[in-house]
Amino acid sequence: MRFARFVFGVAIVMVAAWGAAAAHVTAPAVGGEPVWGGELRFAIHSEPKSWDPLLAAEDASGAIRLLTHGALVGMNRRTQKYEPQLAESWKILENGRKIVFQLRAGVTFSDGTPFTSRDVIATLKRAMNPSLHAPMGDSLIAAAGSGLVMEIPGVDRVSLTFPAPVANPLGLLESVPMLSSQSPLKDKAVLGPFEVAEYKAGAYVQLKRNPRYWRLGPGGRRLPYFDSVHLDIQTNRDIELQRFRKGEFHLIEAIDSESMARINAEMGSQVAFDLGPAFENEMLWFNMKPDAPIADYKKAWFQSRNFRRAIAESIHLDDIVRLVYQGRATAAAGILSRANQFWLKQGLESHPFDVGLAKKRLTQDGFQNRDGTLTDRGGHVVEFSLVTSSGGKTRTRIAAILQDDLAKIGIKLNIVPLDFPSLLERIGRTANYETALLGLVGEDIDPNGDSNVWLSHAAQHMWNPNQKQPATAWEAEIDKLIAAQAGSADQKKRKAAFDRVQQIIWEEVPVIHLVNRNAVVAVSPRLRNVQAAVMNPHLFWNVDSMYLVPAEKKP
Repeated sequence: MRFARFVFGVAIVMVAAWGAAAAHVTAPAVGGEPVWGGELRFAIHSEPKSWDPLLAAEDASGAIRLLTHGALVGMNRRTQKYEPQLAESWKILENGRKIVFQLRAGVTFSDGTPFTSRDVIATLKRAMNPSLHAPMGDSLIAAAGSGLVMEIPGVDRVSLTFPAPVANPLGLLESVPMLSSQSPLKDKAVLGPFEVAEYKAGAYVQLKRNPRYWRLGPGGRRLPYFDSVHLDIQTNRDIELQRFRKGEFHLIEAIDSESMARINAEMGSQVAFDLGPAFENEMLWFNMKPDAPIADYKKAWFQSRNFRRAIAESIHLDDIVRLVYQGRATAAAGILSRANQFWLKQGLESHPFDVGLAKKRLTQDGFQNRDGTLTDRGGHVVEFSLVTSSGGKTRTRIAAILQDDLAKIGIKLNIVPLDFPSLLERIGRTANYETALLGLVGEDIDPNGDSNVWLSHAAQHMWNPNQKQPATAWEAEIDKLIAAQAGSADQKKRKAAFDRVQQIIWEEVPVIHLVNRNAVVAVSPRLRNVQAAVMNPHLFWNVDSMYLVPAEKKP
């Protein structure tokens, strides 16, 4: 335990697990009887990109998936341990090569159809369909290829046998939402605490209580406590904060450091908390997709390791930490957050801030600085654009620092803020961008959870997705290393393999990892049984156990 304090009826307990900090926010004992009913309200920051839970790859779709769908196994984000969900138990056999799940009895989908082993098999087959490019299916494919044997020993039992021992088989299945094999609308029949009731584009997603949800509360009554959840589609973070102050929103998953101090002072109680380093990266990457609609000479810049390294060495990360986050962040060492102390490669540090070294690398590639303007060997002025999300101050400020830093080596950086749908369209479909600034949210401590990013064939392989064959030798090596560690039960061998992955990404720099921000959240004093954690999502991951107490009457 790191520390504990009680302030205005809210307890904060920091605990250590897997070397990372987690936090527990809970209600006071007095007046703590659960309250049934009411509506939880908070914001999502973009339109859901997909209503197919297997394709939920960004925050809004991911939030809806977590609130409406169930998995065989769940991750307790506070303890960072796996817990039974739709499977009440399991056995891992043959040194990790085989896992047998015992399904929970009496579970039904929201449409009344029973949940059986056939639904599990149908879901996994669909998730692993390579034409679907399901992010959560990539890890299964990496571990099993086409050799996963799925068997049904009984209506309530499922047996999965991999071609070789698998490290952390529970982690492969923790985020896979179980779908109905009988319902033609697979995203409508759900096993989670809520189901979608209404969607108004540009305004909100309304969820209603799933009356058939399997988990029971006090007295055997079916959870969740809330009758509904209202997800307001709100891209403007300032408006989100204003509505939280008014009591219209009950939680905010991430706020900036300035807002933390201000709302604690304004609301007269501690409602905003710094939970410590989160499992998230802010990062810049280069578009290296061969058929991207950008100039060939720019593609040549981005495909040069010297150029990418020079950009990394020109960025003053400490300025970002100090000026953007007021110290509530750390300079990133690589693809993993510094919070992930076990898997982070020891000794790996941020790229050094060294303008002299950056200029030397550029000179080696034939670039010349003429009167403060950098040109390539063909005489082209080095100028490119950076797309990022609009509606928040944090990335706008980071982009401004990047712009200023690159100007010092003669590069003109044009900042293009976009609303989230437009940003996803450019990055995910048209590839019509040059560089991008976004964050990567890690939902798992184990590196298998990020296989959908680092495998060359994956849809979220940011700089060059969906490759039929690895475009470079170093990407081919990463593919082999990811497969090797996923197929080993030896933690030392897995650690060595993933250490090498981190080293390759650091050396080749297809992505410049900038900072790992702290998890800074806001929680309404009325909201109870919130178990805040540094893993994403920080606050609403246990929504079925949360409830609201009536507002205190002012004298």
